[in-house]
Amino acid sequence: MYNEYEVTVPVNEIRAAQREMLAATRQHILGSEALIEQIFIGILTGGHVLVEGLPGTAKTTIGKIVAKLMGYDFSRVQGAVDVQPADIIGIRIYDPEQKAFILRKGPIFHNFIMIDEINRLTPKTQSAFLEAMSERQTTIDGVTYPLAEPYFALATQNTYDAEGTFPLIQVQKDRFMFSILTAYLDADTELELLNQSQEGNLDWFRYQKQIHPVLNPEKILAMQEAVRRIYVDETILQYIRDLVFATRTHEDIRLGASPRASIGMLAGAKAKAALDGREYVIPDDVKAMALPVFRHRIALSWEAEIGHTMPEEIVTAILATTEVP
Repeated sequence: MYNEYEVTVPVNEIRAAQREMLAATRQHILGSEALIEQIFIGILTGGHVLVEGLPGTAKTTIGKIVAKLMGYDFSRVQGAVDVQPADIIGIRIYDPEQKAFILRKGPIFHNFIMIDEINRLTPKTQSAFLEAMSERQTTIDGVTYPLAEPYFALATQNTYDAEGTFPLIQVQKDRFMFSILTAYLDADTELELLNQSQEGNLDWFRYQKQIHPVLNPEKILAMQEAVRRIYVDETILQYIRDLVFATRTHEDIRLGASPRASIGMLAGAKAKAALDGREYVIPDDVKAMALPVFRHRIALSWEAEIGHTMPEEIVTAILATTEVP
């Protein structure tokens, strides 16, 4: 499937696509370059992204913009306690005219699915995503259906509002290759936001008509293959192993990063190298992926939680004490 694009997608083209995407989003979104880059890295690696943080930071809007720029079919699920698994994966219903059961597909069958406030879904409904995220398929009434290719899931959760939420269990968090925290804008960017709003530049209904795809699913598949072929030296692989093992032996961590973290860090480092225009991975690429890969996977010890230690502090300490090749 990928061979016909193998020669035509050099890393410079991937880098150019990212720049074009950032330029397009800056017309409507301010101060979210890091989030947009992480989403693009998730798309390039075939992974999924969990966005945690404050409300009102344009998480949903960014998801819709990126989907349009990628040329993806977009669907959105709003988390609520009454959402059922069938509302997400679909349901087989009996058609009396055809005298057979037919599939009414749910939003999970689109290229790009966004789950807003995933922690407001019940654990039973949250589990509907597990098979889709890891195996690119879903099972309905004992029948397995393949999902769109490429497939990408972006989930958001507000960590500062616990009322009416069901925290994701560790196995569900582990299905997300990357996570990223969002925060409010700084003072200067907030003022720029007000000026943009005053001029009417933040009108979504007008802006969405100006968005034109910069890529398409076939091109993205080719880019994913190009990223997989990025060269990684044995010393870099050992560095990734050492970082992951450090999370499993750290005194402030009761549950370290899983083997999926190793795979995610390797894939993310390759994508980061491609975005920087390189065909090989360097230690800085690995370091850049440490927080997105580890943050949501490590579980702190009770003592660390009581002491209000943050995962970011521990990951930073691990990076500082692990030998760099």
